[in-house]
Amino acid sequence: MEKARTELLIPAQCYDLAATLSSGQAFRWRHVEGSWEGVIGNHWVSLKNVPDAILAQTAVPVADWRWLVDYLQSDVEIESIISSFPLDEPMRASVSRCRGLRLLRQDAWECLASFILSSTKQIVQIQEIVHLLCSRFGTPLETPPGRERVNSFPSAERIAAATEADLRGCKMGFRAPYLLRSARMIAAREVDLEAIGRFELGKAREELLRLPGVGNKIANCVLLFAYGFQGAFPVDVWVMKALRQLYFPKRRPNPERLLRFTSTYFGANAGYAQQYLFHYMRVHGGKIRR
Repeated sequence: MEKARTELLIPAQCYDLAATLSSGQAFRWRHVEGSWEGVIGNHWVSLKNVPDAILAQTAVPVADWRWLVDYLQSDVEIESIISSFPLDEPMRASVSRCRGLRLLRQDAWECLASFILSSTKQIVQIQEIVHLLCSRFGTPLETPPGRERVNSFPSAERIAAATEADLRGCKMGFRAPYLLRSARMIAAREVDLEAIGRFELGKAREELLRLPGVGNKIANCVLLFAYGFQGAFPVDVWVMKALRQLYFPKRRPNPERLLRFTSTYFGANAGYAQQYLFHYMRVHGGKIRR
């Protein structure tokens, strides 16, 4: 058995932590003194890019680090994925400006709850709501001396036992009853999040759509960021803007036409392509250099 330790060097070529952790996939990461600090499961984690690797640190010694490698998806052959993208100018520009961006593989419940809370909110506002939720309902975790105290993400069972008023105290507004009812359905096993990962894409999406507050966009975010379904293509205002500006600049296709386009045009790694377009449009404005 490998010896437990609090530091690990994870091999990872072409991995941009800043792009990945700030690209609207997960909402518990902060940039602190040159590193990214966050919480994964029951671990406080610090991550830092170093040449051809990621330096990871935890507050508590760890013997098996596979949970972190899986979360970061650091062993994915990113160049193979990028080579599957359409050979068009918008995708080339997105890859050029966002190279090193990866898709995370998150806990399904945390991902689902976070995106239920994301409706009509900007990333910084989602981060605040998630922080309040964890502070009030999560379990305290060990952190290194001098670091801010953190809590785990509360389980569905913990949220199911709360009241709507409790949740509204976390600034989630009209999203509170959606989160509460979804948590209660999951706690009662009316929807089995673990089983969803074994379904084919269409059935998995249908199962998530049974949950209050979950539409196609949220369902596709969870399918992509928690389960790794590459056929899931979340379309929010940024992606819609990217598609219209970069692919249909002289036309105004309706949402149905755009959905047909995304389901066929971007290939086997459409979900990855979506994230590059999303981050490129949000951070760089989608400007094409000629």
